[in-house]
Amino acid sequence: MSGELHAVHAESDLSLLARIHAASFDEAWSEAALRGLLKTPGTLAFAAPDGFIIMRLASDEAEILSLAVAPGRRRRGWGAALVSKAATLAHRSGARTMFLEVATSNEPARALYRRLGFAEAGRRRAYYGGKEDALILSANLPLMPLGNPKASTTVATQPRGNDRDAD
Repeated sequence: MSGELHAVHAESDLSLLARIHAASFDEAWSEAALRGLLKTPGTLAFAAPDGFIIMRLASDEAEILSLAVAPGRRRRGWGAALVSKAATLAHRSGARTMFLEVATSNEPARALYRRLGFAEAGRRRAYYGGKEDALILSANLPLMPLGNPKASTTVATQPRGNDRDAD
């Protein structure tokens, strides 16, 4: 797989991002919802050929609002690359901490975030559809990936597996 990460703006064609989000989440965001979010001050997005991340910056904090990678393209490093890019920009913009919510059942995503240095900071009961809890994860910036930092944020050209929710 080839391709680079690039900034996404409210004026961008958001149809691919909406399709990726719909394939990744039960409660999908439409193009209009994505566009509205990107018009919000402090909200930034980056896309890869098969995924995207949206984050919000406020004061010295950053929050990942959504990370999605196309189901058939997971486990190739795009998720880690997107989170790393967002964290780097957030840190350069003055953020000292990054937060996100992840479903308790989404073990592949939780493993990705652990690998990148995120730790549990709290829990939101019945956050997803009134049924599933969300873990609140946080990491100090800059990110300090566990193990080999280079391996944690490199895009693989061949799939490493077939986990449905991993990066």
